[in-house]
Amino acid sequence: MKTLFRLRSLRLATASLFVLTACAVAQPPAPDTTVSLWQKIQSANTNLSCDNSSQCHTLGVGAKACGGPENYIAWSSKNSDGSQLKALVEQHAAARRADDAREHMMSTCSVISDPGASCNAGQCVLNSRPLLNPPNSQ
Repeated sequence: MKTLFRLRSLRLATASLFVLTACAVAQPPAPDTTVSLWQKIQSANTNLSCDNSSQCHTLGVGAKACGGPENYIAWSSKNSDGSQLKALVEQHAAARRADDAREHMMSTCSVISDPGASCNAGQCVLNSRPLLNPPNSQ
């Protein structure tokens, strides 16, 4: 009788161990959040060196609830074709759209124009945006 009890206990312990092991198996990584993707974009876009403005480009980043980018960043093609940066920017925009849909976000639907980029002191920078309604200087 004791042997039968021990055998059942051993089976139960073994079954429990299998269940616990199955539960402990690593889950697939969660999709990158917009914050972590933005950090990856910033890390991938640290080399903004340029020899001339033809090496400077812009990318629309983020996603407004009504469509279009939230802002723009400058990037340099001097040492990169930008493919990794563009892929990260697209992933970030998709994550922002998913966040907006999940949170039922609204937007002003204003359009942010691409300011363009130029080479300034050997670094690609965004061009300054003109004022929409400059004050009268009369």
